[in-house]
This record gives sequence, structure tokens and C-alpha cells, in this order.
Amino acid sequence: MYRFGKGKTPRRHGLKKTSHAEKDPVGVYCRIRPLGGENEECCIEMISNTTIQLHAPDGLKANRNGEYKETQYSFKKVFGINTTQRELFEDVAKPLVEDLIQCKNGLLFTYGVTGSGKTFTMTGSPGEGGLLPRSLDILFNSIGPFQAKRFVFKPDDKNGIDIQNDVDALLERQKRDSQPCVPKTPSSRQKADPEFADMISPEEACKADNVDEDCCYSIFVSYIEIYNNYIYDLLEDIPFDPIRPKTPQSKILREDQNHNMYIAGCTEVEVKSTEEAFEVFWRGQKKRRIAHTQLNRESSRSHSVFTLKLVQAPLDADGDHIMQDKNQVNVSQLCLVDLAGSERNSRTRAEGSRLREAGNINQSLMTLRTCMEVLRENQMCGTNKMVPYRDSKVTHLFKNYFDGEGKVKMIVCVNPKADDYEETMLVMRFAEMTQEVEVARPVDRPICGLAAGRRQRNQVFRDDQAGRSNADDPVLLNQFIESLPPLPPCDLIDPSDDQTLPRLIEVLKRRHHIHQLKTEQLNKTAYTLRSMLQQFDSQCGAKENFIHDQQSKLGEKDKVIFSQKMELERMEKKSKTLEYKIDILQRTTDMYEHDKRSLEQELETRAQKLHREQSERRRMEQQMQGMVTDTKFKWEKECKRRVNAKQLEMQNKLWVQDEKLKQLQAIVAESSSGSEPPEKPQRPSRDRDRNHGQKRSSSPSPQPVTREINPVHRRSHSAGGEKWVDHKPPSNVDLDTVMQPIIPNAIQVSTPSGKALSKCHKYVLRHQELASDGEIATKLIKGNVFKTRGGGQAVEFTDVETLRQECPTRPSRKRRSDSSETQDEEDQENRAPVASTSRTFVHQKRRKP
Repeated sequence: MYRFGKGKTPRRHGLKKTSHAEKDPVGVYCRIRPLGGENEECCIEMISNTTIQLHAPDGLKANRNGEYKETQYSFKKVFGINTTQRELFEDVAKPLVEDLIQCKNGLLFTYGVTGSGKTFTMTGSPGEGGLLPRSLDILFNSIGPFQAKRFVFKPDDKNGIDIQNDVDALLERQKRDSQPCVPKTPSSRQKADPEFADMISPEEACKADNVDEDCCYSIFVSYIEIYNNYIYDLLEDIPFDPIRPKTPQSKILREDQNHNMYIAGCTEVEVKSTEEAFEVFWRGQKKRRIAHTQLNRESSRSHSVFTLKLVQAPLDADGDHIMQDKNQVNVSQLCLVDLAGSERNSRTRAEGSRLREAGNINQSLMTLRTCMEVLRENQMCGTNKMVPYRDSKVTHLFKNYFDGEGKVKMIVCVNPKADDYEETMLVMRFAEMTQEVEVARPVDRPICGLAAGRRQRNQVFRDDQAGRSNADDPVLLNQFIESLPPLPPCDLIDPSDDQTLPRLIEVLKRRHHIHQLKTEQLNKTAYTLRSMLQQFDSQCGAKENFIHDQQSKLGEKDKVIFSQKMELERMEKKSKTLEYKIDILQRTTDMYEHDKRSLEQELETRAQKLHREQSERRRMEQQMQGMVTDTKFKWEKECKRRVNAKQLEMQNKLWVQDEKLKQLQAIVAESSSGSEPPEKPQRPSRDRDRNHGQKRSSSPSPQPVTREINPVHRRSHSAGGEKWVDHKPPSNVDLDTVMQPIIPNAIQVSTPSGKALSKCHKYVLRHQELASDGEIATKLIKGNVFKTRGGGQAVEFTDVETLRQECPTRPSRKRRSDSSETQDEEDQENRAPVASTSRTFVHQKRRKP
């Protein structure tokens, strides 16, 4: 009995860690969908098989005031509106299927806005099968005769493969066949499902080259969807309960022992034909979430991933059984991803669950874009930023591919209608950025040490054994009998005949001897032929190994040539792009030169206008200065007139008061002396009034203001003969005032001490503070020094003098009423002229009369 073997997806850590590993850029292709109607405006033009050009629609030009420019984008290949599904498959998906047979992983996903034809590209329609059914068809056409029996390979729960012996596999098959609910593999005699019967015509069937006939193959398929950033298994069998329906459970991502990501608990179905595989796909497709929106009648609301897992193991030396060595089992997989389309809520007008679905779809696509940007930055700038794979289930599931576990290809589907122009621009920018991301090239699988052609030799041996079991050829038998000695007559006439039998025995002995010689000769010839065949076989094996080595070297040279061709094409594309950019820059430069000339002309015109305005302004200033001078002269004359009038009025009032005083004196004198008549007072001459001829002011005469002088606050007190302690803190500011607090016989200190106070009788403290008008006021706080009972000194403050600096031209901070202003003006007019200074000692705050 054979032992169980286990096969894992190979991971070559040593090759991945090398810094000189060859890398290939992500293959990005573009497919243009035909317009829905003949009258629709187109915004995409296909220039060549690698370049497209986008131009803004007319409505957008009008909105942006004609400020737009046409942009070109280059791809590995561009497929126009007349491209068939078969042409697309030959260029994009077929190389991935051939790499899958050669034990190399692959990832192919479609990207674009909603309604751009992604699902049609991946699935297709009857008569026009997409990439998925064609990949299944070419895969089964290539490995169909070399498939292992069902259940020989069995997946485990940890992303691995178990190898079962023939007995256990037979029991599994019998158990499966005994279950009536399990559908069997559809054959060509059965009628296929009409939903996928006409996907691929027999004329379009094809096969892959370089299939190893000395291996046995098995194919496992799985189908999942990522909905609202949760993973659901579309092939999971959920029992139907009409009373209490059971909702599907989401799956989780795990990492196996080789650090490969897989979906735990995902259903993997072993399929043996294209029809069975597509039937499994269609069973899951019916469970996928699809909804109707204003932009797409059948809009995918989730990302779908259909995985083809190919398991292959070499035959033993006899070419009859599968090797049970788990190190010789190779597992490769091809993921076909149909991403949901990005959409704007302003156009779809989605609400409720549709709005939440659109938000999750856009968020996952944004995470994919962010991962691509970080990968490109790390490769171009040499940085080591962490790629946010875990922000989305899509990027987390396929992070191994971007880390160098297989080839990555992307098909950008675009809709050329004008309504999708802005979304198409974002898709083009993402595609342009993705082409700059490089993925490590997967290495070739190790070569099995057994000789090639084992299956064919085993088949020849079986055919030979089947030929020997048939009847011998009568012609060859007659020739062999004729070559033997003839038999003598064998008739016995007389019982006493003793010559016939001895002659017969002698002839039979000679025949037997000849037969032995022939047999020995045949054995020698067979042995010689066998040794020659073994020698030839060994020589053929050595030559095949040599040829394989030469082919590998040739393949490496071809890859180098291909990479150089790709580099040359890339440089040519870059050169064309640079030429196009130079042309655009030249046009832009011409446009800027034209704008510069027009701006210079406009600047010159404005300079002339400014010169005229300045000359006009100078003229107006001269005119205003003349008007100001005239007005000033008029007001000076008016002020002089008013001053003279006030002076005359005051003189009249003084004369009246003098007259009254003389009358009062006369009354007093008359009462004391007798009947002496008083002299009549004479009125002063009014010649001055006649000379001036001015009108007297009609304003009422103001009351005289008498100023009270506080005799206590005298400066002489601080200039006496006593000894003073002059306490001046170091924080004070020296003012440049004319009046300075100078104290003779003073001891100046910055900090008062008992020794200084014991020598003096007076104490003064210089304190500075900021007044309400913003000026610095200096206060002299004075006091008497006396002795205490304890033998110390104490100070009793008795007086405060204030030195304040004022500016007469500064406006007051407080706003006074009109009446107070009028009264102040009258006070100024009626007050006698006195000498004033801006630096004065103020002993007591004067109140208004």
C-alpha cells in the first residue's frame, strides 16, 4: 500500500531574496467598448495598437472656458471595438494558461468604471465566450489525456494537497457515485446546459504546447466574491429552509506555512472537463450579487475571484504510477478576477444598501491604487515603505503575486462615451501608474531526474503485451515449420516394427535441438537488442538533457532579447511621448510668448495711464494746497477777529466791574465821611472799537475760574536740609525730562537697609507706572523715618508727588460731548494767557469748573 504524500504550493525563498532577480512590469492592456448608440459623442480615439488619445467632450470644454488639452496614454496593447474575444484571449490569457501548465502562478483582473464591459470580457456570452471559458477549454484540451483519476489528489484544509493511493481513491469515487444528489461529470453524449453550450465553437478550440506527458494532472476550481469587504464562498452548499433561511457565512483569510494567503474553509471542486468546470462556475455565478442602477442594468456589486488550481505530479520510472514523493508535487494556480466598477453617487443616485455597496467598492479600489503607488515609490526611490495590503481583502488576498509569486496582468475596460470622461481619466492615470510597477519573474520548476518518455514506453509495452496475447501469425509459423527437418513416415504396419519410432524420435530430437538453438539465439539477440536499446535510451536521455540545457540557455537568450526588445519599444514609446510633450511644450511656449507680448502691451498702456493719473494727482494736490492755504488764511483772520471781540468784551466787563466797585467805595466813603458827592466814573474811550469795526460775540460771558493752590504740596519740602534715603528700584526707566527729582544730602539705594535708614530722617521711593494715555508717570512716595521700641527703624508715609509727561498734541482717549468741547473752547478763550510746558509737576488732580 502507498503512503500518503502531501504537496504544497512551491515557494522559493532563496531566489526571492536575491537582489538581482529579474523583474517584469505589470502587463496592462486596454479594451475599448463599442458605443451604445450611433448619436453618442465619443471621447476616445485609438491612435495605434499601443496608444489611445482622450479629448474632452464639448460640454466639458464649455464649462472650462475652452481650457483643455488632449492626453495620450500608452499600453502594452490596445484592443479596439472590432476586437473579438478570441484575439483578446490569444494575446492576454493564453500565455498565462501555458505558464500555469509550467507550474507558474498567474493573476488576471479587469478594471474600469461601471458599464465598461468587464464582466463581458471575463465571462462572455453565447457564441462569444470570454477569457474564463476559453482558459478552461485550452487547459482541458491540453492535459485531457494525462489527467489522474478522481480523488487521487485531495485538498486539505491548509492550502495543501494530499496524494491518495488507488484503493482510497476508488472508495472515494464509489462513495460519490452512491450519492444521488451529486451530479456526475457531463459527457459529450449528454445534453449540455444551454446557458453555456455555445460559448466556444469547436473551430476555435486550441491546445497549449510543451505539455509534459510524463506527469498526471488534476484541476480544482473555487469561486468566491468579496462583498462589502467580506469574503463569501459561492460554491458552498447551504441547505434550503423556507421557514428560516440561513444566511451565508463570511470566510477569513489565513496564511499557510509557506506564507501564502488562502481562504480558510473555501470549497474546492475537482473537475474533469470544460463543461463540468463551467457548470460549477455558473452555479456560483447565479449566487453573485448583481443589482440594477441608473448606469448599468446588471451592475456587479462585488468583486469575484475564480481560481484554477492545477496539481501535477510525475510518474515513476516505469511510467505506470504517480510518484508518492511530496517534494515532486507541484501546485500552480491562475486567478481570474472581475473587479466591480467604480461609480459616482451623483450619477447613479444610489441610496441605502446600494450606496453602502458603492462606498465599499470605491474604498477597495482606492486601496488597490494606494498599494500600487507605494510599490512604485519603493522600486523607483529605493524606499522601504510598508504596503497597506491589509486595508482591503482584495489586496490582502493577492499580495503574494505582487511580492513575486507569479505574473500579473490587467485589462482596462473603457467606455468611450462622453459621460464617462472624468471617470475614464482617473482609470487611465491608474493604468499608467500600474505599468511602472515591476513584479519578480517566477522561476522555472526543477527538472525531474527520471528519463523522459516514460508514459510512451509504458504504452508501447502494454501494446506489445496485448499483441502477444493474440493468436500467432500462420505465415510465420509455416516458415518456421518448413525450416525444421521433415518428419519421416509415421505409419506402423507391423507390431514388430522397431525402426519407425526410433527414426521419429531422432527427428524430434533434432527439431528440439534446433528449437533450443533458435531460442538461445533469440534470447541473445533480444538481450543484445535490449542492451542496445538501454544504451540508446541513456544516450537519448543525455541528449535530451543537453537539448533541454541548450533550450533553457536559448530561452534565457530569448528572454534577454525579448527584454531588450521591450526596453527598445519602451524607449521608443518614451521617445514618442517626449516628442509629443516637446510639441505640447512648444505650443505652450508660443502661447505664453503671445500672452507675454499682450501683457507687456497692456502693462505699457497701464503705465501710461498711471503716469497721466499721477500728473492729474499732482495737479489736484497743488489745487488742494491752494485751497487749504486760502482756507487757512480765512480761518486765521476769523480767529483774530473772534479774539479781538473777546478781548473787547472782557474789557467792557472789567470796566463795568470797576464802575460797580467805585460806586461801592463811594457808598462806603459817603457813609463814613458825610455828604461828599462821588465822582462820576468815566467810560474808557471806544476808539479801538471804531477802528476795528468788528461785531461783538453774542456768546454769554463765562464765569472766572479761580484755581486753588494746595500749600501743603510744595517741592520745597523735598529740598530741605534733612537727610533722605532715595530708594530707586533697578527696574525704573531713566526719563529725559527737564524736571528731575533731585534730592540733596540723599543716600541712593536700590534696596533699603536698616543701616541706611538709621542715618536719615526722611525716606522717598521712586515708583513708575503706565498712565491711561500711554505715558510713564513717576511717583515720589515720601515718608518719615522713626525708631521703634525694638531698636529698629520704621517708615511712615506722609506725601506723594507725581511727575507725569504729557503730549499736548495727542488726542484724548475719552470722547467728550459737544457741550463740554464748547465750554472748553470758551474757557480757553476767556482764560488769561500763561506759560505752559509739556513736563509739569501735578500735585493734585484739577477738577473741571
